[in-house]
Amino acid sequence: MYASGITFEFPDFAVRIRAPATRHVTAFETVSRNNAEVDRRIAKPSEPERDRFTFISDDDTFRSMKATNWEFTNRALLFGLIFAFSFPLYFLDHQNSTAALASWLGSRLQRDPDLVARLLFAFAAVLLIVAALLRTWASAYLRAGVVYAAELKTESLVADGPYRQVRNPLYFANVLMVIALGGMMSRLGFFVALVAMLVFCYRLILREEAELQTDQGEQYEGYRKAVPRLWPALWPRIASAGRQARWADGFKAESWYWGFAAALVAFAITLKLTLFFAILAASLVLFWVSSVVLQNKSNSR
Repeated sequence: MYASGITFEFPDFAVRIRAPATRHVTAFETVSRNNAEVDRRIAKPSEPERDRFTFISDDDTFRSMKATNWEFTNRALLFGLIFAFSFPLYFLDHQNSTAALASWLGSRLQRDPDLVARLLFAFAAVLLIVAALLRTWASAYLRAGVVYAAELKTESLVADGPYRQVRNPLYFANVLMVIALGGMMSRLGFFVALVAMLVFCYRLILREEAELQTDQGEQYEGYRKAVPRLWPALWPRIASAGRQARWADGFKAESWYWGFAAALVAFAITLKLTLFFAILAASLVLFWVSSVVLQNKSNSR
């Protein structure tokens, strides 16, 4: 079938798998920073040697990147808008990201690009299932009202389940979700969605860390030093606190996320875009509605 290509039918045009056009890369001349380094040392003569090459410190400029109250309160809406904005970018870049990768891999591995594309879609579906399991596992240790609360809950520190290996498993799962669903976007859409998700997640994380540091003090400081922020450790970094997972609550809280996974699985099996977008849209509506309901319940308590 690949001789003619897998075609993605959209309302106004068709996106056909084809080899990406050749582009030229321009090399940029690097600029010396010796003068800037000298000025920095003069401005801060008492700075410890160990901090000279530190990219992120406790009081660096990245703290100013933390999300506003409005962003945190409306994070469900903003997460959805990232996808709502990224998918239509096919109007600027007609090449599907998975199609482009399949063409490149097929030509180099001497394999049928059509088969490679099907395998890549299957891999994306599996990745999204893994992300859904991770979010469900994390939500099982939190109440749904905490996960989707309009304000940060800092009364207690959760240090069980996936929180023993990464401080923000919910946001890490969101990054995996973008990578998986990015296979259904154009190359430009994939790039925009991934960058937007990473930036937004880090803004939310910086805001949460600041509040947790204020409320939990040394307890959170010890946890912060032991457990990675966003990229999980292979093994638990701290001992279990003994909290039990509530799996029913976890699946309930992440039902919309499983809808996203179902949409991608359906496409990987059928290659029907209409089915994919129908399930995806229903899941997105469920996400927004459930977030509003759970936030209202949390605020009423």
